[in-house]
Amino acid sequence: MSVVHQSFRPNTGQDVRLPKRVVQAIADHDNTSEVVIKVIQLVIITVMALLYFFSPKRGDPDWQWTVPIAMGLYIAVTLVGLFWATKARLPDWAVYVSIVFDMALLYSLIWSFHVKYGQPPSFYLKSPTLMYVFIFIGLRTLRFEPRFVLAAGLAAVLGWIGMIAYVAYSDAGDMMITRDYVTYLTSNSLLIGAEVEKIILILLVTGTLALSLHRAKGILERALSDRDAAQTFSRFFDSDVAQELRESDLQLKSGEGVNRNAAILMVDLRGFSKAAQSMEPSDVMSMLGQYQKRLIPIIQRNGGSIDKFLGDGILASFGAAHVDEDYTVGAVRTVEEILADFETWADDPILTRFAGRHIGIALSSGQIVFGVVGDDHRLEMTVIGSAVNLCAKLEKHNKELGSLAVIDKVTYDAAVERGYSPKRKPKLTSGTIADLGRTQEVYAYGT
Repeated sequence: MSVVHQSFRPNTGQDVRLPKRVVQAIADHDNTSEVVIKVIQLVIITVMALLYFFSPKRGDPDWQWTVPIAMGLYIAVTLVGLFWATKARLPDWAVYVSIVFDMALLYSLIWSFHVKYGQPPSFYLKSPTLMYVFIFIGLRTLRFEPRFVLAAGLAAVLGWIGMIAYVAYSDAGDMMITRDYVTYLTSNSLLIGAEVEKIILILLVTGTLALSLHRAKGILERALSDRDAAQTFSRFFDSDVAQELRESDLQLKSGEGVNRNAAILMVDLRGFSKAAQSMEPSDVMSMLGQYQKRLIPIIQRNGGSIDKFLGDGILASFGAAHVDEDYTVGAVRTVEEILADFETWADDPILTRFAGRHIGIALSSGQIVFGVVGDDHRLEMTVIGSAVNLCAKLEKHNKELGSLAVIDKVTYDAAVERGYSPKRKPKLTSGTIADLGRTQEVYAYGT
């Protein structure tokens, strides 16, 4: 019994070195994310600026312009970073500088509150603007680099410690440190526990985001690697087979298969092996490429799946990789379209030597098994059945008949019954097929 197969190696779950193209894909994603980060930063600073300028101000007027200057500087630096990110990949040091600049701006704004409202420094410790810290930390998750998240969290913690130290030592004589939470909320006193709690909260959020991002990066790398492998290996599979693999709900295992009614097509170049012996290897491959380039679109256009290339031979199936009630129609149409294309080979400088009678086509149909064979490390998509066996023998029978193509009568009649109108008139003949041991009725073309 003949077998038609396509092979592949399943993902064993082992870590592999990422191809450069996958690494580049991740780098491109990160650079695009940096552009998004810069845009969001501009939105954030715009919101901050609006809230600042429309809010009432008290305190020393000479200090009121420090915040607008800081905001203006931040906008300028962010615009430079945005322009830089759109033109090239930002180096790591520039990202770290941006992180520090984010936190410096935020804490400068918070620090200014006690000046803006004419209050002691401890006043700003209760500012809800501290919540922006989590936005700046969260922004760094847009890139798949946990180290930038950790850097943002560390900058936030060190910055807030500096803000607490400023409160504690800027006016040490009048500084009120309390352990009472109510007093803390209703006065300008300093509650050490509350500030420590804020620092712990920043560290917990940073650690959670960094861990989540680390796990997500692993998933991203595997997904990109699998996608890259799928795109690469799909070129070694027929598109219908690749689609069947992608859409399958089951994990492919050796020994599993389905019964389907399908047609099997075989195409062979006569005299190719002899001609190849006197040709340069590059010319041989060029000839095969041109031959396949002309036939493959015809097969696929009519619903066929390329199952295997056997040197100059092509094995294709109709209705095996996916269910198709009109598989015989597409198969018979393919035979006639290949014959029509073959008649133009004399005008092709690469294939002209095979024009005339240097082709053999066979088509048969029946119930086949479409499934998987192999072991855990190598699997093969396989088509097995009497239709495959018959098609191989019909292809050889072309030489006995002196024909270009033969189709078994059952397949041809089934296509006509399904509504196909033949464009050519084959000759119905019967005879004993070599190695088959029985008489077979076939339609022969080009006898």
